[in-house]
Amino acid sequence: MATDHTPGFQDAELILRLYEMRREEVMRRSRDAISFGFWPRSFDDIVAILDFGHADNAAWRQVVSYWEMVFGFGQRGIIEPELLVENSGEGILLYTKVRPFLDPIRESSPTAFQHTEWAATQTANGRQRVEFFERRFGDKLILPTASS
Repeated sequence: MATDHTPGFQDAELILRLYEMRREEVMRRSRDAISFGFWPRSFDDIVAILDFGHADNAAWRQVVSYWEMVFGFGQRGIIEPELLVENSGEGILLYTKVRPFLDPIRESSPTAFQHTEWAATQTANGRQRVEFFERRFGDKLILPTASS
């Protein structure tokens, strides 16, 4: 559910609070592991990190749930969506990484990445970020085929 409201002080205040959460020490390490250290080349890489014994499983769970929460705020109109996505590129990068694997991920977790996908596909800023990340990191990404 997108909104038609003009961004205001409350939107800015919430974005700053979300930014502060990203700066917390454990979250920063988790973001580093997932955003900059995890580049899935196959669904097997996703399956591996989902295993609770994987060294980066806790980081994965923290980062994925953070972005799902954040983009859920935008989807529900709690914060103006375009402003939110404009300030949340890292979450869109995560979506760009997992997009080719969403169908098999959702076989066991049907709602996985639902808010992140919404932000990436249903906002102009999200679509622009996906295109940018595909160009910038294309050598590290598995890009969807025309049939995907």
